Amino acid sequence: MGALSNQLLVVTIFSYVLAMMAYAIEYAFGGRSLVARAATRVAIPVGAGVGAGGSLPPADLPEIPATPSEVPAETPERSIGARRAGVAAVVLTVLGYAAHVGTLVTRGIAAERAPWGNMYEFVITAALVGVTAWLVVLVKWTNLRHLGLFVTLVAALLLSVAGMTLYVPEGPLVPALHSYWLVIHVGAASVATGIFLVGFVAAAMHLIRSGHDAGKTRFPYSLGARLPQAVSLERVTFRIHAFGFPIWTFGVITGAIWAEAAWGRYWNWDPKEVWSFVAWVVYACYLHARSTPSVSRRLASWIAVAGWATMQVNLWGVNLFASGLHSYAGI
Repeated sequence: MGALSNQLLVVTIFSYVLAMMAYAIEYAFGGRSLVARAATRVAIPVGAGVGAGGSLPPADLPEIPATPSEVPAETPERSIGARRAGVAAVVLTVLGYAAHVGTLVTRGIAAERAPWGNMYEFVITAALVGVTAWLVVLVKWTNLRHLGLFVTLVAALLLSVAGMTLYVPEGPLVPALHSYWLVIHVGAASVATGIFLVGFVAAAMHLIRSGHDAGKTRFPYSLGARLPQAVSLERVTFRIHAFGFPIWTFGVITGAIWAEAAWGRYWNWDPKEVWSFVAWVVYACYLHARSTPSVSRRLASWIAVAGWATMQVNLWGVNLFASGLHSYAGI
């Protein structure tokens, strides 16, 4: 079962990478794409209409983007091909998701316990929850399918890092983790982390799209032309975080209860506890800012991105570089 879990992880990564490529094809070559606009730019002579001698030689004609009315309708072949790429991306995502579930299930069977006992297993679980949240979003808001490019990219990167640098053979838990609180506390934390992953992607895309709408043309704002409307992205960002925040709160509370049972105190100022609380405060600030009419939606999205940064410090920085009561990464 352990070997099967490792093989399914490879299948999962390749499926997500192929899905990412298919999403990219639809992103680049779908209707009204950046590629289509660049191909249909028209050259307008500087000073045209000023006088007979006011035009420049053809080689010096600057290109300006065609207006929507000047962009010719895309060919049926391109339209159908882009849509097929999008459908193929979703199918590959589902196939990768099935292999992802199999990776975690077989790992748990091999270890004869809940597969959340070390950093490798936690990252795999959080990525699985993130893809689950993405599929739920896709079912509810089909117009956000382009975001699959970035979700599968993050998922593939997380799983690749887990497989190459965090992997440890399946085995029994350290004595401190032999408790039913492992399923409750670590399960809640991994679920919330996966949900916040999708929330981060939506928040980042909202910032890119709103920056593009404000006239910013440098990278990454140049990607905004192919993203859904900023209003839709911002609403999805809020709903995802509003759903994930209570789960993270529950995880922090159950962690404190488990700490009291294991170490005799609810709070020990351990690095993991501190950064979990920091992340909780930042996400609480995001929800408060989002609910305050005087706070701009862009600022709220920046706070959500900062929240995800604190989650990364909690996951990577604390586990790999800090020592404390939560030194269970297994690296």
